[in-house]
Amino acid sequence: MPLRARQRCHTVLTGLAALALSAGLAGPAAAVGTLAESSAADTWTEVGSDRADPLTESQGLASVEVPAGSPNRYTGIGTIPLNLSTRGWNHVGDPDASYDGHYIEPYQRDDGNTKMFRVQEPDGSWAEYVHTLSPGEARNNSWSAVSPDGRWMLSGEWGTMDRLLVFPTPGVNPATSPSANLPQAATVRLDHAVRDVQGCDFLDATTLLCSSDDPAGTLFGITKPLLRIDLSAAPNGTADVSGHVTALRQLPLRSACSGDFETEGIDYDRRTGTLRVIVASPGFCVLTDSKTYRFTR
Repeated sequence: MPLRARQRCHTVLTGLAALALSAGLAGPAAAVGTLAESSAADTWTEVGSDRADPLTESQGLASVEVPAGSPNRYTGIGTIPLNLSTRGWNHVGDPDASYDGHYIEPYQRDDGNTKMFRVQEPDGSWAEYVHTLSPGEARNNSWSAVSPDGRWMLSGEWGTMDRLLVFPTPGVNPATSPSANLPQAATVRLDHAVRDVQGCDFLDATTLLCSSDDPAGTLFGITKPLLRIDLSAAPNGTADVSGHVTALRQLPLRSACSGDFETEGIDYDRRTGTLRVIVASPGFCVLTDSKTYRFTR
């Protein structure tokens, strides 16, 4: 998320804290055709929604399989630990959890040349894995997505991009250590540009579902699209893979307020087949009717 968006969110949420204390445009014809073809092949239907708390559910979400019965996890400005924010880690993105129970939160800061992934082990302990930016890499750290085999983690950069980044999964892959730099292992080369991706999750070993906060709608003919990325092979950390991008649908944009919505994180729960995406409402309505939307295929 860019600094201006964080500032807007912070201003509104500060107002919420004070209250608590006192009390789609069409694009080019070719892009529209791509949308229609992909929708026919992979349709996700809205089946319900829940209010998204603006302090603690405003950035991302993850379903956790291990231990059994674990609650869903969420991130927001109110979930950043004080000891992280005082050290400059002032933004948390969309988290993910490996299938053996490791929970991973992505963090960024406004200065320096690092980003950080905070990992909670299945036993409840926490560790920090810091990545030094590669040449040309943006410092944004909007999301993390762990591959089904657990060994590899994907992440992305803000803005208009034609790649995703592949890392060994911190805390899971034996090649990682909190005391060593977390290196970029490979790259996913996309065949179509994406813009402002706020979260991705694996549907299976070679398929990603991603939420885009694209405000322009010029890439796929719609704003705020749900994207599908089909990989040429499962990430293995030793070679780049390609990714075929299609837009499946526009995410819901409904609120009592008019203005700019903000698409946030995404989660696919393979146990129930449920896809969930957070959409923050415009203006003051971010406090009242932001939603986590549920979809099934």
